Amino acid sequence: MNFCSNCGKPVHLLIPAGDHKQRFVCSACNTVHYENPRMIVGCLPRWRDKVLLCKRANEPISGFWTLPAGFLENDETAEAGAMRETREEANADVELVRMISLYSIPIIGQVYVFFLADLKNLNFHPGVETEITALFGRDEIPWDQLAFSSVRYTLQKYFANEGDSSAPVFVGSYVPNSESTEEKNWAKG
Repeated sequence: MNFCSNCGKPVHLLIPAGDHKQRFVCSACNTVHYENPRMIVGCLPRWRDKVLLCKRANEPISGFWTLPAGFLENDETAEAGAMRETREEANADVELVRMISLYSIPIIGQVYVFFLADLKNLNFHPGVETEITALFGRDEIPWDQLAFSSVRYTLQKYFANEGDSSAPVFVGSYVPNSESTEEKNWAKG
């Protein structure tokens, strides 16, 4: 960031009074510009004992498999965003069951929220950002071709709990150079 979105004057990186992190601060109007994590929302759509995955048609990581997900829009709930992304990427109609995972990647400022969802029908097909849509059972998942750690984490937790709709929300994070993914199980309610 070079200029203030409030007044157009130059900004500088400094630690504002009472803060603990460097922020972009306007040299003219003193507006503090906070850069916050981006939220990605998506679904783990299921049909009986299978889950719907999308093979990515675009970068990053084109040709790899993912759950339907994308950036939450302003003026949109997490639930509505997850359903929208599922329609956009897989043309799939779903009914949300519950939140299944919350996964943070602090190094790139992203927080993922996935919802377990039931497919309403099998009329799904690839959207513009998707090359292929397909249903996979636990033993059919292309584990070595998954696009993102958040997707791997969510699928592993789902199958480890045998698709139990009452399992807790799983909370994890990816921290580079650590030995494993930090994780916590938070019970519902």
